[in-house]
Amino acid sequence: MGALPVLAAGTPAVASARTPAAAALADVVVNPSAERQTIRGFGGMNHTVWISDLTSAQRDTAFGNGTGQLGFTVLRVPVHEDRNNWSREVATARRAVELGATVIASPWNPPASMIENFSGGRRLRYDQYGAYAQHLNDFVSFMRSNGVELYGVSVQNEPDYAHDWTAWTPTEMIRFLKENAGSISTRVIAPESFQYVKSFSDPILNDSAALANMDILGAHLYGTSFGNFSYPLFQQRGAGKELWMTELYYPNSSDSADLWPQALDVGEHIHRALVDGQFQAYVWWYIRRGYGPMREDGQISKRGANMAHFSKFVRPGHVRVDATANPASNVYTSAYKSGSRIVIVAVNKNGSSVSQRFVLTGSGATRASSWMTNSGSNLAPQSAIGVSGGAFTAQLPAQSVTTFVAE
Repeated sequence: MGALPVLAAGTPAVASARTPAAAALADVVVNPSAERQTIRGFGGMNHTVWISDLTSAQRDTAFGNGTGQLGFTVLRVPVHEDRNNWSREVATARRAVELGATVIASPWNPPASMIENFSGGRRLRYDQYGAYAQHLNDFVSFMRSNGVELYGVSVQNEPDYAHDWTAWTPTEMIRFLKENAGSISTRVIAPESFQYVKSFSDPILNDSAALANMDILGAHLYGTSFGNFSYPLFQQRGAGKELWMTELYYPNSSDSADLWPQALDVGEHIHRALVDGQFQAYVWWYIRRGYGPMREDGQISKRGANMAHFSKFVRPGHVRVDATANPASNVYTSAYKSGSRIVIVAVNKNGSSVSQRFVLTGSGATRASSWMTNSGSNLAPQSAIGVSGGAFTAQLPAQSVTTFVAE
């Protein structure tokens, strides 16, 4: 069992005497024996052609797990159509791997020689499917030779959006998966629909030959309602496959990432993706951006702090377990375990504090450490809480996110 991560210091919030704590409607019952999905990680995108590369210090902020760091464990990079740009992605990817992160890659376009125009935009020529598979495999080999073993590579970023990049139909992607994807020497990700459009991924799940060559069902959640996060067909047909959310910014890309309490929406969104959607990974768009987890000055934003409440504690290999997901109005809780370690993330979007009781069934924990983010603090360590008979009660400050670790 590794040591707990060192976090940024802060001042614990104290509820105002004029704002009495509101009672939670129900206990949060955590059942470690009721296992759900294995978590692969949290992270974001680096695209050095469209924006400048992360600096050395910013790489450590993103993928380190010490004071003032995000603890990200997933990096997404592009498969540039121009091979002359491939080397641009190596430095950040290599450092991410050194810090324990997983790297995946997505293409926006095949090389220009493989593309043709048609009424819907541009597409991969049908006689170039084999060459395109080789192009993807060459990128895998290139990164491998530079010290980065890709965890997976996508067939196409957002094939059903494609206003500015290459379009695919489900039929075309199924053909590629069946006839060509098997030659790629890493896990294959598909279809990365921009809005988790099930009519694009359903045909893959229903085609056993295509499904055999898809290792990770990748999805983006732009504009996707919480009600559409669940995917019963994947749960029925996706045995042995992984389910990743590979790109998103939320709630928008126009506002500062430090607006509060708007940034709490990120905490709720991650909760919904993991609990309602049962995703195993949650990957933001640009890591460093005014609306991203890291500001342009390299400091962690409020949105980033919400992500860090998951990424710093729910590490790859942790398993989500059953927990009361919505014990009170605007309160969202989820739980994860690794051995005897239990991690609980609680988001309170209410304007008043909540006194919340947590029950850890079958746990021998005697104390819980916790960290809290609100309008004035980021990942501020809180006083240790005693656990008695497998239960403890904690205050969730108004408009806050808190992570508890019980061991």
